[in-house]
Amino acid sequence: MEYTLEKLEVYNLAEDFSDKIWNIVISWNFFEKDTIGKQMVRAADSISANIAEGYGRYFYKESKQFYFYSRGSIQETKAWLSKCKRRTIIPSSDCDTLIASTERILVMLNAFIKFVARSQKIKIKE
Repeated sequence: MEYTLEKLEVYNLAEDFSDKIWNIVISWNFFEKDTIGKQMVRAADSISANIAEGYGRYFYKESKQFYFYSRGSIQETKAWLSKCKRRTIIPSSDCDTLIASTERILVMLNAFIKFVARSQKIKIKE
């Protein structure tokens, strides 16, 4: 089996999620885009970007650091979505759906980090 970034499910889920955020923010007025929108798009884009950067690193410790950055970006995105919900910029039900997506990505990312860690330990023992 060929292992590539493009076949990694958590990466693809994060990419789709960031595109959804982009498509929502692109239609906002200038003030909303300039204050919350740009930061939320950057945080959402950073989820998959850090997974990609970590995936491209050779050493596990270095990779893990980027996966942890990705986890931070997930939490930041959730915070922006909560603000959007409170300020009625995005409908409440849509925010809830997007927040649920971030939680799913987080669970998958944590599982991936554990998988990579176990794989690293097996390689060291061999």
